[in-house]
Amino acid sequence: MKRQLLAWALIALALQACSQSIPDRLGIPIEGYNHTSAAINHFDVNGNGGPNIGPFGGGGSQMCCVAMPRKWHPGLTVVVDWEKDPTPHAYGDWPEPPFTDAWRARMAKEKTNNTRHRTVVEVAPYERLGAITLHFLPCNQVKVSADQTYPGIANHPYNYPRRMEEPSVCPAS
Repeated sequence: MKRQLLAWALIALALQACSQSIPDRLGIPIEGYNHTSAAINHFDVNGNGGPNIGPFGGGGSQMCCVAMPRKWHPGLTVVVDWEKDPTPHAYGDWPEPPFTDAWRARMAKEKTNNTRHRTVVEVAPYERLGAITLHFLPCNQVKVSADQTYPGIANHPYNYPRRMEEPSVCPAS
């Protein structure tokens, strides 16, 4: 009798495990591509941090994670915050010796030129959820995809040139 009761309990547990639903949202890695001459000192997606990206750089460096729906739906957006350094290599031309008090003072002054940005970005349609990929473009524009493709692959929604120049006048957003 005890064996039968134990067997039924095990069967019930097994059936309960089978009935567990697949989560609607999954944690996926964050990566970014910077198509500008500025540095992206840091960025985040829905409050989750991504890597810093040098001028015209990115890819290959992923951070974890942002929760995204398994299935894309119209109107899907994310909030992107980032800090941009317009002159990331200026220190190379400074006369002050590196890491001296004068150099640190200049560095602090230079950091006041950094700008902070926040925008709500529509996520490109995806069939299968992959990494969330941000493209930082001139004029503080950002494009976001979350599929299983990568830049350079024909079906990636955003295949921008790696180097894009900032226009003299940015279009109104």
